[in-house]
Amino acid sequence: MGYARARSVVVDGVTGRLVTVEAEISPGLSTVFGSREQCDRVRAAILNSGYAWPDARITLPAEASGSMTDLAVAVALLTAAGHLPAERLDGVVLLGELGLDGRLRPVRGILPAVSAAATNTVIVPAGCADEAAAPGAVVVPAVRLSEVVERLANDSLARHTRPAERAVSLLDLADVPGNHHARFALEVGAAGGHHLFLVGHGPALMLAERLPGILPPLDDAAALEVETVYSVAGQYDGAPGRTPPMSAPHHTTTLAGITGNLHRPGALSLAHRGVLHLHEAPEFNRQILDALPGPMETGEVRLFRRERLVHYPARFQLVLSAVPCPCVRDCTCTAMVRRRYLERLARPLQHVELRARLERGSWAVGPGESSAVVVARVREARERAAVRLAGTPWRVNAEVPVRSLRRYLPAAAEVIALLDSPVNTGLITPVTFPQLVRVSWTLADLRGASHPAKEDAARALELWQGARDASR
Repeated sequence: MGYARARSVVVDGVTGRLVTVEAEISPGLSTVFGSREQCDRVRAAILNSGYAWPDARITLPAEASGSMTDLAVAVALLTAAGHLPAERLDGVVLLGELGLDGRLRPVRGILPAVSAAATNTVIVPAGCADEAAAPGAVVVPAVRLSEVVERLANDSLARHTRPAERAVSLLDLADVPGNHHARFALEVGAAGGHHLFLVGHGPALMLAERLPGILPPLDDAAALEVETVYSVAGQYDGAPGRTPPMSAPHHTTTLAGITGNLHRPGALSLAHRGVLHLHEAPEFNRQILDALPGPMETGEVRLFRRERLVHYPARFQLVLSAVPCPCVRDCTCTAMVRRRYLERLARPLQHVELRARLERGSWAVGPGESSAVVVARVREARERAAVRLAGTPWRVNAEVPVRSLRRYLPAAAEVIALLDSPVNTGLITPVTFPQLVRVSWTLADLRGASHPAKEDAARALELWQGARDASR
């Protein structure tokens, strides 16, 4: 009786994949496509849009299942039934979930789906047209199924323009009283992308919240990566634009909430190209703390369930903060109790380059430097690192792997000797040595030097030992 095909997209992780939805109407009375829920949605949408349901056997491929392909399924069926010329679907990708009344509902992951559609014209629900308007994409918003059919029939597809970027208000580092050592550690961390551990009864949350404000704005590629993650998570309205994002999950968050699941990313990925802050870090579940080192090393979260592997990007800067012991006030804890409390952080702390002990701070001290002053130095330091790392996949010193340190971050013999001495005495572990080399380079970048000197290595050791006595 009729055959037609339409194109749609399915999203795995944060990657879209083009699929072809084929509809064949042949004699019979049964319907075979997708899930039962999708079949019911498409049938009701077609009937409530004023079209007759074909009294025939309908066959669609299994990959057409999923709410994002509802619109493509419905349009393919109507084209096979003769409501549209088949050639009208050439070069068109159809995305969107159908309501029972024929309306198009927004779907999660519309941004990577549009990106996968490449040079095609993409019809999307009007409710997520702003989100779908990726750079270079031809996006056509629609409200109802009948509107899509009418526009395709009349070849009247009006393109949606990308909205202006939203302004994000940032907190100022000048608001943090005192804590000069911790502020400097924050600056070094921002300049080199180093992970940070803040310990003590001080303004850890204030410092962490102001770290995105001293990070350089995201470039086009990084901003698109972040928006894609937030689109798949269904939180596009919370995407920070060009400002590096910050994710601060509560310690009661589940492991799936931190790492994500097969259908949506978690807190680690929501911090991609930005900051992940774990406040009261020892209170987090041990499984969560043990799950941190993998993404910290690889820059991504890998989830494998039921023979399906999903990748989510997770290149974040970790900020751990903790008080020295579980007491709220009037501490009577022994040194052993303090040590055991912070030893819960043993695994993630192996990958932390900077440590700072917090002070309670005094408002009488007066304001410190503003974020605008600090970010200028951070930007200059990152520009020096970018020149040195040009042609590599790394952007900051902290991302350079151990195997490439000698080539891209070489250090003079006197610097190596100074950093090697505490390794030989057992003060630091061999795992810490390359971290200190990276920090030494960042300190040199902040000074405007071409190579780290002994003073940079000594300062790197001082920063790494900054909170070492807090557990005693």
